Amino acid sequence: MIDLKLLRENPDKVRASQQNRGEDPKLVDELLVADESRRAAIVNADELRSQHKALGRTIGQASDQERPELLKEAEALKEKVRAAEEEQRAAEERVYELQMKISNVVEGAPAGGEDDFVVLEHIGTPTEFDFEPKDHLELGESLGIIDVKRGTKVSGSRFYYLVGAGAFLELALMQLAATKAREHGFTLMIPPVLVNPEIMSGTGFLGEHSDEIYYLERDNQYLVGTSEVALAGYHKDEIIDLSAGPRKYAGWSSCFRREAGSYGKDTRGILRVHQFNKLEMFVYCRPEEAEEQHQKLLNMEREMLAAIEVPYRIIDTAGGDLGQSAARKFDTEAWIPTQNTYRELTSTSNCTTFQARRLSVRYRDEDGKTKTAATLNGTLATTRWLVAILENHQQADGSVVVPEALRPIVGADVLEPR
Repeated sequence: MIDLKLLRENPDKVRASQQNRGEDPKLVDELLVADESRRAAIVNADELRSQHKALGRTIGQASDQERPELLKEAEALKEKVRAAEEEQRAAEERVYELQMKISNVVEGAPAGGEDDFVVLEHIGTPTEFDFEPKDHLELGESLGIIDVKRGTKVSGSRFYYLVGAGAFLELALMQLAATKAREHGFTLMIPPVLVNPEIMSGTGFLGEHSDEIYYLERDNQYLVGTSEVALAGYHKDEIIDLSAGPRKYAGWSSCFRREAGSYGKDTRGILRVHQFNKLEMFVYCRPEEAEEQHQKLLNMEREMLAAIEVPYRIIDTAGGDLGQSAARKFDTEAWIPTQNTYRELTSTSNCTTFQARRLSVRYRDEDGKTKTAATLNGTLATTRWLVAILENHQQADGSVVVPEALRPIVGADVLEPR
């Protein structure tokens, strides 16, 4: 939720952010007007309540002759108070409605849409082969570790089974990520995958992309597309202690996405699916620490990508491709040989105080004053990584070399075709 103090003091910054995102800057002016109306309505209601209270004291001291007329005046004033309070309530609802429509203020991200990212760094060189490489699905099927046909038979399109070594390969990834998170001071969690509407809304996922989310109408609950949602809601309506530093959590969960609007796009294999597993990092910190924490999350993602030994690049995502909550987002994209391009494996976002303001997550500063916390998130491993691992580590005979960091759990150095 946008900070009204920032809006009042620097509306041009918020307008520029809206334009950077390709969103409507007029919402800023509408919110400014609504905020003025709300503040005026609060003053009016307070004044009328004060008058009504003062009149009550006068009635208590009045003579029997004066009291009937004063009581009549008090009843009329009471009606004015009711009307003023209703006007205040309506004004506050209007402000809240507009606040929920305005996305977080962009901080340093390039302007533009999906294709206007800036490449910050290349790590490694694109993998080359002296044979015709197979894509991840052909490899997965020949190795007997991915079964899309039976996944489709049982659950429909974009579902799959990970079988045998495929299941262990994912478990190895997730275990490595969980261990790395613990080494960096994160508390591992297995959070709920069903959340209430106020939690989903509080994290900023019920905006223009709400059609991506599975909604269970009978229960009025949502299936999460990332454990970020449940972790963001963990401290809802709390004042948390940040005196010893940021609170850091790592959520291991299944995630669900409808992939609405992506029909015909990435339908082959397990690149874009409805259900997958993910290890998501989540940080609560003081706002002034957020930028440093963002870089730390990105560096942890670097460590994980180094462990699976794939070439990748880091991009600075453009404003128009940010989620509503993110002020800035870095994506890491691995090289996919059969597609001859880079594809996203992880992202890490600085959401500043946007989510915590919606969810009322606060902390006390050195003077004991309550302030809104900042939140950040970043992916440390997910099912999609198998695509990059299989394709980059394949050999001419169809076998796949298992990255050394994953071998203890996979139980093999090389996966052989069946």
